Amino acid sequence: MTNQAEGHYTWVVPDGWLPPAGGEGDLINHESLMLLNTGTKPAMIEIDIYFTDREPVKGLKLQVGAERINALRLDNPEELGYKIPRATQYALRVRSTEKIIVQYGRMDVRQANLAYYCTMAHPVDN
Repeated sequence: MTNQAEGHYTWVVPDGWLPPAGGEGDLINHESLMLLNTGTKPAMIEIDIYFTDREPVKGLKLQVGAERINALRLDNPEELGYKIPRATQYALRVRSTEKIIVQYGRMDVRQANLAYYCTMAHPVDN
């Protein structure tokens, strides 16, 4: 068995929309970006955020350790390095120095029967 990482170097999430603030306890409106590095080297990540009506925010940097996951809460500017505006359409491009796997999820608890949306990001062949 080889020690090669699974995944791709570039991923795109075309449908971001951080729900308005709300919820209590563990159930708070939020979005998450799950970054999985199965390889034996740390992955240096750059995230670009694209909007409908404003210039993109590019080059937000973070790291995912070797054989680790980073579940990044997109409603937490301390984790991302940028405050994504709520109730605003956006898209993400995730680029990595190592192959990684990217998944995206949204929790919306504005109604009693909450909504949870989860999808794999789109891998881009480099």
